[in-house]
Amino acid sequence: MIGYYNYTVILTYLSLLSALFGTHLAFCSHYVEALLCLLACGAFDSFDGIVARSKKDRTDEEKKFGIQIDSLVDMFSFGIFPAIIGYTLGLHSWIWFVAFGLYAICAVSRLGYFNVAEEIRQNQTTEKRKFYQGLPVTTSCLIFPVIYLLNYFLDSSIVTTIYGCIMFLVAILFIVDFKMIKPGLKGVMGMVVLGILVAIGLVLL
Repeated sequence: MIGYYNYTVILTYLSLLSALFGTHLAFCSHYVEALLCLLACGAFDSFDGIVARSKKDRTDEEKKFGIQIDSLVDMFSFGIFPAIIGYTLGLHSWIWFVAFGLYAICAVSRLGYFNVAEEIRQNQTTEKRKFYQGLPVTTSCLIFPVIYLLNYFLDSSIVTTIYGCIMFLVAILFIVDFKMIKPGLKGVMGMVVLGILVAIGLVLL
């Protein structure tokens, strides 16, 4: 069979399936459930690298395969899925299609650049990456659910407009060259806790 099939890719594929199911939910107007799927994508992505590195006998081919499928899945889960949610929320005018297009282009550009830069970095050093360049696309799993929580305080039409405007801002931050500290295990666990709190807020909403 073409590809590599072992436990190291399970979380990556679960992220993809979560985004696919979330897309279905969004088109069925189940926005809270769709955003919960987006949060799940982030949870799976947070730990897929840790799981992959736990396999001590990974070949170079398996490592490169893991990097490629991770970016491909990230493109759909965090570069397309949030735009789909925005569309189903009611962002249908041409200006929002510009936002969706810009968001997707910046996401794929960032992911492609990261793949190239990471391969070069790994050829030069075995040290773990300490910084990200620009805003990681995976941050969308928290940003957009948090925006939706504004429905507690604002009219839904206003929240939807904010959602679209933030897409413009996040798109630019994907490709602006600034350093962002890569969180360690404690940081990842902190974001998981935050994600759980956001999920509770969505469910209560």
